[in-house]
Amino acid sequence: MDIQLSTPAAVETEIRLARSPKVARGSDFTTRLQVMQAIVGAEHFAVLRVSGYGLPSARKLTVSLHNWAHDADGNASALLDAYGPAMLAHLETSMLPMIWEGPGDSQFVESAAGPFTTRLPARLLPWSGMAFPVRLGTHGNGYVLFMGTFTAPSSDLIVDMHMKSCQMFVDMLAGEEKKLTPARSLSDRELACLQMAGDGCISEAIAEKMGLSVHTVNAYLGTATTKLDAVNRIQAIAKAIRLGYIT
Repeated sequence: MDIQLSTPAAVETEIRLARSPKVARGSDFTTRLQVMQAIVGAEHFAVLRVSGYGLPSARKLTVSLHNWAHDADGNASALLDAYGPAMLAHLETSMLPMIWEGPGDSQFVESAAGPFTTRLPARLLPWSGMAFPVRLGTHGNGYVLFMGTFTAPSSDLIVDMHMKSCQMFVDMLAGEEKKLTPARSLSDRELACLQMAGDGCISEAIAEKMGLSVHTVNAYLGTATTKLDAVNRIQAIAKAIRLGYIT
């Protein structure tokens, strides 16, 4: 998930996402998806994650969360057989949501969602669907799907659900990172330095407030960055926020 950041806008984006509402537990993710499902008028949801790295042939989509009550394996296989390769290829080149139509009379209306979506071949599955792509880095790629019958999803609804889907992945990854946190805990001074750095203080200002040398402050920030398995100070701050160590 960690990506090298170099521009002020990118730095602000990473810290803003990290400071969004606290990480939800598994049941909370289900609740959030059920709310989104109700908003779009769907009958089911599913979260697909990309597994496998390196060559494209090594990558595949797997279903990591769903609410199919019956024949979950069959539904997952049918979905991935019908659209899995197209979704994987799409994720490499585009962030437009994807839609497809089932065999029923209630179908997507082209004029309402067309400019904001990519259309998959119709009637390959017994239900229609929307697939919102998420691309956050090596471990954070996939889709949030809603399935059922739909009539004319508005462009505003498409955009809003896409944003919520991306935030869902951010929170899921944060929960996974917390489970994988190194055993070495951050010291009080490392946390204090990270907190002030996250508040916008430069090393000289932190040193003055803490009564330390600039060299010592930078050393604390460096060890904190290493412990958090981040590649730079900004990523360390963002990760500490996501894990709930600082605010």
